[in-house]
Amino acid sequence: MREVLIDVTRMLDRTMQRRLPTGVDRVSLEYARHFAERATALVRFAGQWIELSPNDSERTFDALLAPSASFNPMIRRLVARAATQSLGRRFLAPHFLFNTGHSGLEQAQYAKRLQRSRLRPIFFVHDLIPITHPEYCRPGECAKHRLRMNTVLQHGHGVITNSAQTLDELVAYAEAIGRPMPPAAVAPLAPARLPVPATKAPVDQPYFVILGTIEPRKNHWLLLHLWRQLVERWGAAAPRLVIIGQRGWECENVVDLLERCAALKGFVIERTACSDAELSSWLHHAQALLFPSFTEGFGMPLVEALSLGLPVIASDLPAFREIAGDIPQYLDPLDGKRWRQLIEDYAGSDSALRAAQGRRLKDFIAPTWDEHFELVDALMERLRVAAS
Repeated sequence: MREVLIDVTRMLDRTMQRRLPTGVDRVSLEYARHFAERATALVRFAGQWIELSPNDSERTFDALLAPSASFNPMIRRLVARAATQSLGRRFLAPHFLFNTGHSGLEQAQYAKRLQRSRLRPIFFVHDLIPITHPEYCRPGECAKHRLRMNTVLQHGHGVITNSAQTLDELVAYAEAIGRPMPPAAVAPLAPARLPVPATKAPVDQPYFVILGTIEPRKNHWLLLHLWRQLVERWGAAAPRLVIIGQRGWECENVVDLLERCAALKGFVIERTACSDAELSSWLHHAQALLFPSFTEGFGMPLVEALSLGLPVIASDLPAFREIAGDIPQYLDPLDGKRWRQLIEDYAGSDSALRAAQGRRLKDFIAPTWDEHFELVDALMERLRVAAS
C-alpha cells in the first residue's frame, strides 16, 4: 500500500486549461515526479475526494510531467473510473497527504474532510504575501489566505516552506492568532530543468529580462517608465526589455503602457507564452535579470538566472539574500534613479559592475531537488516517529 497521497487538483485544472506552469506549479510537478512510485493521486471534484488507483496515478503523474493532446480526455476517463469507488470514502488509512499549492485550503469543506479522515497532511507554504502585503493582491485575498493558513496550522501534521523568511512569517502569524506551529522544514527550491540554450541570441541588441506574472508587487511599472527614459536618452541604441510572464491581476497601468505607449514600441518585448527552450535562450544571452519586486517568499527566477551564470539586479529583500548572499546587485525597489544607472551600466560590454558580479557568480551553488527531498523525507520520518 502506498503511504503518500498527492492532491493534484490544481495541477490538473491548470493543465486542462492549457495554462503555462507558474512557480507554484513547477514545485507541485517536482513532488509528482519524486513520489510517483510511492504515491496515489487525489482529485477533488464536485464535492468528492477521488483517489486514483496506483496504475492510474502513475499515468496521471506522467501525463502532468509531459502533457499531450490527449491529456484532457484521458484524465476525464481516469477520474470517472475512480469516482464510483471513492463515494463515501473517509480515508481511514494514515497516509501522508501533500498539498503543495495552497489549493482548496480556504474552503470549510476541506477542513471538515480532514477532520473525518486519518490522513496526515503536509502543507507546502509558498508565502504569506496576501496577509503581510494585501495591497499587492486581489481584493479579498487576505481573508482567503488567512483561512488557508488557519487550515495549515490547525490540521497540518507538517509544514514545508521554501525559505526561512517564509517560515518566520508563518511562525509570527501562528503566534498572532494563538495557534501552535506544526513540525516544519525549510526546503529551498531548485531551478527549473531548462534545456541547453540556443547558440544565437534571440535578438541582436543588448537586452534585459524580467521573469514572472505581471502583477503589482513585481514592479513592472517602474521598469516601463525607466525604459521610456532610456529610449529618450539613447534613442535606437537603447537596450531592450523582455517581459516573460502572463498578465495577472490589478495590472491595468502596466497593460496601458505596454499597449499604448508609442515610445516603447520595438524596445519592450512581451512574451506571455514562452517554452522552456525559449526561456533558457532568453536568460542565457541577457545582460541581466531584473527583479524589482516589493516582496517575495522565495524568488525562483533569481535561482534560475544565477544557475545559468546570468547576473541579477534585484530588490534588497531578505528572501533574496537568503538564497544568493551578496552575489546580486541589490537596491531599493523604489530607487528609480539607481535602477536606471545600473541598467545603463550593465548594458555596456565593458561594464565593471557586471564583470564583478560575474566573478561573484562563480561561488553560487544552486539548490537541488535531491537536497530538497532529503529534507522532506527527514520531516516525514520525524512525523512517523512521533506517531508511533
